[in-house]
Amino acid sequence: MPSKLKSLEPWQQNLAVLWLGTFIAGMGFSEVSPFISLYVDQLGDFTKGQLSIYSGITFGVTFMVVAIVSPLWGRLADRRGRKLMLLRSSFGMAIIIGACGFVHNVYVLIALRFLQGLAAGYIPNASALIATETPKAKSGTAIGILTTGYVSGNLIGPILGGFLAQTFSIRLTFIITGALLLIVFVLSLTMVHEHYTPDPRLLKKEKRPGLLTQVSNPKAIMVLLISTAIIQLGNMSIYPIISLYVKELMHNVGPITVVAGIIAALPGISNLMAAPRLGQLGDRIGSGKILVSGLIFAVIMYIPQGIVGSIWALGFLRLMIGVSDGALFPTIQTLLSKLTPVSYTGTVFSWNQSAQAFGSMAGSLAGGFISNIFDYNGVFIFTALCLALDLAMVWTFIPHIWSSRPQQQE
Repeated sequence: MPSKLKSLEPWQQNLAVLWLGTFIAGMGFSEVSPFISLYVDQLGDFTKGQLSIYSGITFGVTFMVVAIVSPLWGRLADRRGRKLMLLRSSFGMAIIIGACGFVHNVYVLIALRFLQGLAAGYIPNASALIATETPKAKSGTAIGILTTGYVSGNLIGPILGGFLAQTFSIRLTFIITGALLLIVFVLSLTMVHEHYTPDPRLLKKEKRPGLLTQVSNPKAIMVLLISTAIIQLGNMSIYPIISLYVKELMHNVGPITVVAGIIAALPGISNLMAAPRLGQLGDRIGSGKILVSGLIFAVIMYIPQGIVGSIWALGFLRLMIGVSDGALFPTIQTLLSKLTPVSYTGTVFSWNQSAQAFGSMAGSLAGGFISNIFDYNGVFIFTALCLALDLAMVWTFIPHIWSSRPQQQE
């Protein structure tokens, strides 16, 4: 153990190690995702329609499993501790993602992506461990610092993955990602400390009242959770076809994986810059107004993406999507936290994670099937329509959220 880490308090050491762990994990996950459709293309002789469908299934199956099992893993973490979940996730992901680099059949790849969903959960459990092991007075700062690890890794991952795929192969990129996640497992095993005593009621499996019976506005909670699913559905419908779309715009000439990696990273870059500022603005004028404005802006930015003829125009529009994402996901989390009792915050956030995973699954499948029927531009129109539907739902069913002042939203 490095001498500098030894001099830190236990919670500070956890933060340093888990920051590095979430950085590597975020980088590892994102350096392979944008190129899965190109990898699928290497596993068989598919028509354009078959490639879109298989890519959508390969993307979506992981999130289908995450949507189902994440609440179960969350309850197990509350009973047995978060470090155990960190080890389960990092080791499982290392083996499964590394194994993806050795497949020669799309059905085997889909099966491994299914298993990857069972192994998911490193990032939320790292956040939960930091929240419980850090002094309350410093927990907000610690969680904020931890978040920068995952976001930074998520930004670098697509660009690094693009260069690795261009220089070596997509297959080797999976293997390198598995090796990186194995490093995360070793770091978590040897250098993360947890002193966790579960609530005796959890060990006895005592039943407590349901979340919706404990909030003053259950309709608002449900609308916000559905919004999370719809927004993520729209975002993820693009992922199965984005590298194929880049390939088409570049006329199959040039460093396609590098450009696709940069295009995939652009929303994250603008999100990182916009989200804190939009959060501060929401505190002043009301988070609901930011949510509605973000939905309107997203609809406007998605429509032209399917008709651009230049990779530069696509890059600019994808950069703008990061601004809308910075207005949407953090704002929904803020509103959920304001509308939910403190004792149920973990529950509502696990529901939100499941909604996001469900949206990822549905969007991945929809993107593959819609591009098969209407070509790539149809996917962007579909996404714009989904977000317009969400805007109408928020406007109709929870008008007080977007029309009220900040203090009235609590």
